[in-house]
Amino acid sequence: MIEQLSKWLIPHYKEYENPQVRRKYGVLTGVVGICFNILLFGLKYFAGVWSGSVAMIADAFNNLSDAGSSIITMIGFQFSGREPDAEHPFGHGRYEYIAGFLVSQAILLMGLELARGSFAKILHPQPVETGNMVYVILLLSIAVKGYMAAYNHRIGKKIHSTAMHATAMDSVSDMVATSVVLLSMIVLQQTSYNVDGYCGLLVAIFILYTGIQTIRETLGTLLGTKPDARFVEQVYEIVLRHHLVMGIHDLVVHDYGAGRRMISLHLEVPGEINVYALHDIIEHIESDLDQELDCKSVIHMDPIESDNETVMELREAVQQLVQSFDERLSIHDFRVVQCHQGENMVFDLVVPQELSVREEEIVEQLVQQIRKRYPAYEVVVKPEQNYV
Repeated sequence: MIEQLSKWLIPHYKEYENPQVRRKYGVLTGVVGICFNILLFGLKYFAGVWSGSVAMIADAFNNLSDAGSSIITMIGFQFSGREPDAEHPFGHGRYEYIAGFLVSQAILLMGLELARGSFAKILHPQPVETGNMVYVILLLSIAVKGYMAAYNHRIGKKIHSTAMHATAMDSVSDMVATSVVLLSMIVLQQTSYNVDGYCGLLVAIFILYTGIQTIRETLGTLLGTKPDARFVEQVYEIVLRHHLVMGIHDLVVHDYGAGRRMISLHLEVPGEINVYALHDIIEHIESDLDQELDCKSVIHMDPIESDNETVMELREAVQQLVQSFDERLSIHDFRVVQCHQGENMVFDLVVPQELSVREEEIVEQLVQQIRKRYPAYEVVVKPEQNYV
């Protein structure tokens, strides 16, 4: 159904990176989600009142909160598609991340409310009626929620939407919740043992777990996480296909929402090449990144003595020594600088965050080893962090 509606309502519906297409997908899935959830709320609430099941009534209000979550997601997509303005030069793409965070909050609140109601039902159990109508409604709900989880996951993956992924996870938690309610009904019918309150509590625990996981994911996006590995690979592929580029370092990806990425990086280039020629190459690289990855880029140039064999051999030897200390370490911007006291060997050292040894200790030990092997040089090391 979603695919057919997409073809009817979204021009160029396969251009998933287009901000306007993304916004329309978010609005469409939001409207469909609202309709489905209101329908399920009505059916479950009626069945819950008729049967006297607190778990089913709680599940009904869970669907009603999902309708609210769909409204939040839809509003988030609507605002995120707005063009940049004077106060927000990078656009409004992060509204989508905020929407995903609010959806995860709604999941958590519903889990807490369901836990409260279920605990009360355990302390004060009440009779529950079962019947074919209840089973049909529960099975229909599981099928609908499965379909919602599938299309939100599929479209969210295509348009790289954190908010839609959160909605898909919410639908999965609803499937589990409704399945537990169905199980409690079957147990009651087959054994006459009322486990309604206990099953409701299990549902609540699962929903709370899902809410916490979703909050962690959406909050991580808001705070800033490492960029997608494939995106980083594409940046390297585009930049390194220019023959004068000798290396890349200090790549930083700034994410302002889907379609609103900016990157900055340093290029190592031959120092003997005319600066105007290098400037032209950098402009070509920036243009290629913009056209192929839809991102703006700022590139810093680091000249390297590529025609000085002594410096190049020294760089290679130091690189091997650094990696013998720990293969996860790397160096860049290596140069030999003349000063009034002699020659300085200068380079930047990239220290991964996962190393247990402190930066200062690593630098101190490396400087000692390099000085022992090359006593004629003063060694200047600048530690740096890898952001990708």
